[in-house]
Amino acid sequence: MRHLVFAALASLSLASQEPSQGWTPEAMLQVKRIDAPRPSPDGQWVAFTVRSAMMGPEQSEFRTQIHLAATTGGTPRALTQSEKSSLDPQWSPDGKRLAFRSARSGKMQIYVLRMDGGEAELITTGKGDVTEFAWSPDGRQLAYTMTDAKTEEEEKRDRAKDDARWHEEQPRVARLYLTSLAPEASGPRGACLLTPEPRHVLSFDWAPDGTAIAYAHALSAKADHWPTADLALVALEGGKQRVLAATSAAESTPLFSRDGKTLAFTLSDSKPRWAGSHRIALLDVASGAIHTLPATPDARAQLLGWSGDGKHLLFVEPTATRGGVYSMRTDDGTLLRLDTGIWTVANGPMVGAGEFVELDPTGRYLGMVVQTSSEPPALAFSPISQFSPKVIARPNEDLPHHPLPRTEVIRWKGAKGMEIEGILTHPLQGKPGMKAPLLVLPHGGPTQVYGETYTATPSQYPLAALAANGFAVLRPNIRGSSGYGRDFRFANEGDWGGLDFQDLMAGVDHVITLGVADPQRLGIAGWSYGGFMTSWSITQTKRFKAASVGAGVTNLMSFNGTTDIPGFVPDYFGGESWEQLDRYRAHSALFQVKGVTTPTLIQHCEGDQRVPIGQGYELYNALKRQGVECRMQVVPRQAHGPTEPRALLRLSEANVEWFSRWLK
Repeated sequence: MRHLVFAALASLSLASQEPSQGWTPEAMLQVKRIDAPRPSPDGQWVAFTVRSAMMGPEQSEFRTQIHLAATTGGTPRALTQSEKSSLDPQWSPDGKRLAFRSARSGKMQIYVLRMDGGEAELITTGKGDVTEFAWSPDGRQLAYTMTDAKTEEEEKRDRAKDDARWHEEQPRVARLYLTSLAPEASGPRGACLLTPEPRHVLSFDWAPDGTAIAYAHALSAKADHWPTADLALVALEGGKQRVLAATSAAESTPLFSRDGKTLAFTLSDSKPRWAGSHRIALLDVASGAIHTLPATPDARAQLLGWSGDGKHLLFVEPTATRGGVYSMRTDDGTLLRLDTGIWTVANGPMVGAGEFVELDPTGRYLGMVVQTSSEPPALAFSPISQFSPKVIARPNEDLPHHPLPRTEVIRWKGAKGMEIEGILTHPLQGKPGMKAPLLVLPHGGPTQVYGETYTATPSQYPLAALAANGFAVLRPNIRGSSGYGRDFRFANEGDWGGLDFQDLMAGVDHVITLGVADPQRLGIAGWSYGGFMTSWSITQTKRFKAASVGAGVTNLMSFNGTTDIPGFVPDYFGGESWEQLDRYRAHSALFQVKGVTTPTLIQHCEGDQRVPIGQGYELYNALKRQGVECRMQVVPRQAHGPTEPRALLRLSEANVEWFSRWLK
């Protein structure tokens, strides 16, 4: 499970490194992504994954492999080198084996690798894809979730092209299974189905004595059904099911205490809200009584697990532009933030926590991915008892030594005096008194948040390449963002394009006042909700001389009728389109589009179910029919965002070219 929390790692001086031609979208694809930093139970090793872009004449894929780093130092080594990605490494309780998921057999299955050598062994052979798994406490079994596969009859009909289907009437869910690690004498290992009911299993955890599994489940696998999440317990002997929590709130992420008497989980508001708000709760397994702990700073805690002494729960959550790692006492709710202060590490001071954080099975060690705007992602490790992270692997140390732009956190007064924070990246060759073209990048969500991440990380909006081309870039965390508390995150309810738009424009004016931006050369771009804000902005002001709308929501009514999350907009706007018709129209760019003149690039993925491509076509045709300079770039095969490196490259190149054309 990923636990996102933004980081800062004090940068090494790049000024002394020899510069070359500079960052381009293609060069930025060399930056490797680090994920799943899993410490071993004895704290001697951290297994982690490294994702690299693989491109050739007939190849375009991101491939992930598992690596191993010693916590005492030394050169990390690759554990897997398959032509298929290897994901989600998990240590056995004794630390002698490592299990992971891979699609080497055609489907995503579980493999186990002995740490004393040998080839990885295929453990599961189901027709569906394994989505999550966990070792039993004694290391003899694996529990896992696997999505339903097509039946033999369905496959037969597919071959006959007799494959008409009824929309949403043939749901496929992820069910919970159990398999033994001991090989079967008669053939492949068997799989025991633990959840026959057609409910979608979201996550699960073993009881410490290995006799039962607690799991969170939802009505279906639809993204729109997360508010229906409840908790249940299944006994492995006999398969008896027991309801643990089934309220009007969404209960998720169950985690057994060390003694097995208590189950920690996250509990949403009594009416689950899409803007997101939940508390950490404790359930007495014997009685079923639930005790809710005090609210966390952002009301969006992502549980890591129980501490080794069983008295604390470790969690992370967004905290402004950096994020935080926290420990909460379960007896009185006392909160301690671990990642405060400055710690001395081998290569200088480190500030902050990490982008991805993982707790080892014993609750004693943390693995982290750390980065800053000027330092690429690296792997760090720390005991919890003396939190002092140390970088133990730098998979990105071989990157080109291109200069990076100066980046800083800035603040300004938004609408109604609310303080707004953002991240300003300066043009690479900027000089005092020289005003640069400014590109504003509203983020998605709208509950996402910009953190101080590496500026050369590949993106549709490639920061380092834009800065190398002379642009200043503002990434504003306007109201509606995470990381600034529940009230701030809910402050754009029913008001998309209202006060949040004023926050954004106040940020533009602030950067102009700083003497950084040329007010005559302003551009705006964003993806998803950022695309909504971009399409909205060009209907409200002519200050922007160019725009790029990526997977943007442009018409709230048609969006809500075609998206895979039809509960999303009604939650923000207090009802369906036929109940709040005026509100939907008043906050849709398509109903304000008359008179737009801003040259606009539209980018959309053909397979997008979250924001269907029709949203892009509607805006494209509306602008074209008014004679606005407009282009639309359609990316095949991709869903809500690009997952192939060449697709990402073409999107980012198009944005650099578009804004260079209109703002330079």
